[in-house]
Amino acid sequence: MSTVEMIVKNEPLDDIVTVFALLQATPHLDMTIRRHNRDLINEYGALEASYSRLFAAGILLEGEKGLAIKGPNWKPPKFMTEKRYI
Repeated sequence: MSTVEMIVKNEPLDDIVTVFALLQATPHLDMTIRRHNRDLINEYGALEASYSRLFAAGILLEGEKGLAIKGPNWKPPKFMTEKRYI
């Protein structure tokens, strides 16, 4: 199992978006999540709601080419600080 697959299967949606929105545009992130854990975004608009929460909280800001950038309140999710998937 790949590291990305393990993260998507085991972590909350907001934590996944906090990290992967910096690396993947929304359509690609949506495809990644659907491939590895459909249940996370089974509810209509779940991914968009997650982005909205993170933008409103200042965790993410709009970047270029569909990517987000770290906002003033960005902190690495717990799975990163604990180095769970290394």
